[in-house]
Amino acid sequence: MLNFLKKSLALEIANFTKLLNLSDSSRFTKSAFVQARKKIRPEVFKKLSRTLLDEFYTDNEPGVKLWKGFRLLAVDGSRITLPITDELRKIYGVSKNQTGTSIVQARCSVLFDVLNRHVLDGILAPLRQGERDLAIGHLAHCTTNDLLLYDRGYPSYNFIHCHLERNLDYLMRVKTGFSKLTIDFEKSNKKSATVEIYPGKNTKISDKKYSRNTPIIVRLVRIELPKGQVEVLMTSLLDTSKYPSSIFKKLYFKRWGVELFYDELKNKLKVEHFSGYSDQSIQQDFYATLFVSNVQTLIVNEIQEEKNTQKGQKKYEYKINMNMSYGLLKNRVVTLFLDQGSSTNDMVEELKQLFKLHLIPIRPKRSNERNSGKYRSRIKPKITKNQKDTI
Repeated sequence: MLNFLKKSLALEIANFTKLLNLSDSSRFTKSAFVQARKKIRPEVFKKLSRTLLDEFYTDNEPGVKLWKGFRLLAVDGSRITLPITDELRKIYGVSKNQTGTSIVQARCSVLFDVLNRHVLDGILAPLRQGERDLAIGHLAHCTTNDLLLYDRGYPSYNFIHCHLERNLDYLMRVKTGFSKLTIDFEKSNKKSATVEIYPGKNTKISDKKYSRNTPIIVRLVRIELPKGQVEVLMTSLLDTSKYPSSIFKKLYFKRWGVELFYDELKNKLKVEHFSGYSDQSIQQDFYATLFVSNVQTLIVNEIQEEKNTQKGQKKYEYKINMNMSYGLLKNRVVTLFLDQGSSTNDMVEELKQLFKLHLIPIRPKRSNERNSGKYRSRIKPKITKNQKDTI
């Protein structure tokens, strides 16, 4: 299940048994595999990821990348398209377009370390659950040394209060029309301002721990974009001498790392190519994919550390070809977990050498205008012009 089950199940089983050199008496059928996987709870892959990450963050302190002492954790949501079955339709719900065509989709949310590129937590939930509620669920995996980054769909008084209760710092983009305070701030042309926010007039507070007169002190920061647009950020980092306004544009841009992760999750790891139709199979595939992503990141980070210590003049900086790296993990990830001792170290070294053979240059100051609606009127191409399937 960790070996990217993306092809025909019969073919995957045949290749797997050949890889392990199993005798004819030890081979198994599709039916046997399906029955065996029913005995495995999806939570086992969550546990594996947490064990892996606990070791990374505690035993590798010099190698953990931080920003002014903070881990930078971005939260973002997306939709994952599922097989169309009655079971999944009932659990997750459907999404319809303007023609009335419906597909089964789940809401996905991840807590992502943008500097170290690890997924700390992932949630696959019904569409009826909002991204804000899922984000609050991620907070159980955060510490007071974390700074959380959010896009403009998340801010609300209650959402910010949840961070205040846990003593968690945040930086989030807010819509200019979020409140009269943000409207006035945008018009003032100030770079930064510390203000008090209160629950909205129509906000239900009968089940909350605060009253309508409970203030939260926040800092608003003005960001001017190259084409003259203005963005407003809201943060708990109130100290203007320690955190001057000039640092927030680059800091917020680091949130883009979670967007890139979703590209990997859907287009490189092909998370939507599920190996089964039951809810248990969907959950297993989703959390197994997040775990393998964290394994790949550990290897890539080791290579990056080695590259940083090497001296030499080159025209460009180079990075790992992420698409190729996942393809190279196919089958090798099995050996990585089944072997022990020196064999495991040998496999890690082999993977590192293979990854290094497929470096690609980082060309600075290259950008393409984002067109978020380009696939709404037509079907997304099966294979994009710059990326071929590797798993």
